[in-house]
Amino acid sequence: MKTIVYTKYGPPEVLQFKDAEKPVPKENEILIKVKATTVTAADIRARSFTVPLSVWVPARIVLGVRRPKNEILGMELAGEVESAGKEVTRFKKGDRIFAASLMGSGAYAEYKCLPEDGPVCLKPSNLSFGEAAAIPIGASAALFHLEKADIQKGQKVLVYGASGSVGSYAVQIAKYLGAVVTGVCSTTNLELIKSLGADKVIDYTNEDFSSEGETYDVIFEAVNKSSFSACMKSLKKGGTYINVTVPLPDVRMLWTKLTSSKKIILAQNSRENAEALNFLKKLVETGELKVAVDRYYEFEEVVEAHRYVEKGHKKGNVIINVAHNENTQ
Repeated sequence: MKTIVYTKYGPPEVLQFKDAEKPVPKENEILIKVKATTVTAADIRARSFTVPLSVWVPARIVLGVRRPKNEILGMELAGEVESAGKEVTRFKKGDRIFAASLMGSGAYAEYKCLPEDGPVCLKPSNLSFGEAAAIPIGASAALFHLEKADIQKGQKVLVYGASGSVGSYAVQIAKYLGAVVTGVCSTTNLELIKSLGADKVIDYTNEDFSSEGETYDVIFEAVNKSSFSACMKSLKKGGTYINVTVPLPDVRMLWTKLTSSKKIILAQNSRENAEALNFLKKLVETGELKVAVDRYYEFEEVVEAHRYVEKGHKKGNVIINVAHNENTQ
């Protein structure tokens, strides 16, 4: 089978094609013929090893000290079950699924084995393979962190970076939870965020959300580009600040936690499991959740796809068609 590997950290050009043996599923695993995968911010960070200084050492240990431990990137996928181990009961050959491959990555390949009790679910019936592949990481991260904020109906939620993968899902899930949602994005993305259900949109290139005097029960920072002091200024007493890109608090965050009633939730391992995927599947099938797709690339164009995502201006999700001569859209 064909795979895309990286044997050293660096720019998109470190990604190369490599032939590998087709994997054989263990007794509790399914073998998936991958139809589509994605390029996420996590893939970019892993490939280039651009991580916050505060987690540099543990990240190096996890990802690989001198070179990547896992040579194949790709953290989410959609495809068809080609075969199953003898102990598998949830899936059968021909099932159309979507899944997160998690820390093992490995979705940049024509085939991938995953345990049946992992984050694997039948794909939403109203989505293509490409669209379904874009759900497991971004949507799960948004859901997980918003649930921690315990949003109540009618509360005001601001999503900064609303046009990215996690941000676009956060807008919709916050609306589903009953919040009044404000999305912050650039001029070119205003209509997209409105179409996803935001009650109000703010163009950060023309106005500062913190200067309007509006306060929010929850501020969801999806891209780590807002000012923390501005967020605190606009966060109500007892409100919750969520930052899905920063794993450890800095001095200002620690001081805020010690001296105020404001809560701070930072990036944590999301709840990528079958239960979460099934819940997201239901939201998609009932029309409560849409997948925002920026661009599709072919498998051979993965370097170009990484170049594009690395610029930091993607709208929603960037999808890679893995299956050749097959319509994954």
